Amino acid sequence: MSKTSCDGCGRTVTVSGGIANLWSFGTDAGTVGTGITLELEDGSSHLLCYPCLEAIPDYPTAEDVERLERVDDETSRIGTL
Repeated sequence: MSKTSCDGCGRTVTVSGGIANLWSFGTDAGTVGTGITLELEDGSSHLLCYPCLEAIPDYPTAEDVERLERVDDETSRIGTL
C-alpha cells in the first residue's frame, strides 16, 4: 500500500491496490485503505479520507473540498469562508 495525504484535511491516508496487494489471496481484498478518490461533476478528482467523506454534502463541489478541515483524529468538518 502507498501512503499520501488527504486533499481535504491533510491526514495521511493509505491507498489499497497495486503491487503491495497483489498476493493478498482475498484476505483484505484491497479494502484496507483509509481513503478513496472522489470524482466530482466538474471533472476534478480528490483523494479524501473517510472522516472528510462523511463531512462533505451529498453533491460536493471543489469549494467544499477546499473548506474541509481536520477536527481531531476521527472527525472532519466543512469550515466557514
